[in-house]
Amino acid sequence: MMKIAIITGASSGMGREVAIQAAKKEKFDEVWVIARRQEALESLQQYISVKVRPVVLDLSLPESFTAYQNLLEEVHPQVALLANCAGFGRFGRYDQISLEDCLAMIDLNCKALVSMTQLTLPYMKKGGRILQLDSLSAFQPVPYINVYGATKSFGLSYSRALNRELKSRGIRVMSVNPGWVKTEFFDHATATSSDAVTYYNVMYEADEVIRTAMHDLYHTRKDVSIHGLPVKLQVLGVKLLPHKWVMEIWMKQQKHK
Repeated sequence: MMKIAIITGASSGMGREVAIQAAKKEKFDEVWVIARRQEALESLQQYISVKVRPVVLDLSLPESFTAYQNLLEEVHPQVALLANCAGFGRFGRYDQISLEDCLAMIDLNCKALVSMTQLTLPYMKKGGRILQLDSLSAFQPVPYINVYGATKSFGLSYSRALNRELKSRGIRVMSVNPGWVKTEFFDHATATSSDAVTYYNVMYEADEVIRTAMHDLYHTRKDVSIHGLPVKLQVLGVKLLPHKWVMEIWMKQQKHK
């Protein structure tokens, strides 16, 4: 049976880093990379020593999951790693972000996350791992990123609960919750507003965040991976302080009344 890794959102940013670093962390027969841009997926082969299989799918479309399910049934692989890294966000006031964009964030960040996980689990055995790319915004309500933050809260809760459920099968689920990371995410997020979010306390590189995530996934029992002391301190702070205060601090940082 062919042993594989599957990474969504692999055409750029964090997903691309997961594909490259995971292939160095564990021996796979193939690495399946999923995104909309075929050329970007194909270019990963130069960084990965085993065969890369580009799977061009738009996970915001329901028919993509039928195609994915059919591919799994045809190949019948052993999925040793599933990394759900597809997602997007929009910055702005409630009236600056269209309803279409709000629902699309829910579709990709929540519904696609669950669909990929549910469809893949029958092909996973003891020792399998699931990495869910989440966000620091999962831990608190975030004005001017309200829908995106809410989708990430869903992802965190879903991943942690699923990790407990899958304990009996010996399958790990870990949520990765970074702070600000230099990726294409901002090109899309700021398209709706250039001044909704202007303060970034610390900006990390994708490779260093994923290096921490890979260590935590393979060498610890954590169900949440957080890179960087400032981010860890912020997570601790939002757990201790009332969310009303947390939102007031955020609003002052972003210079909103």
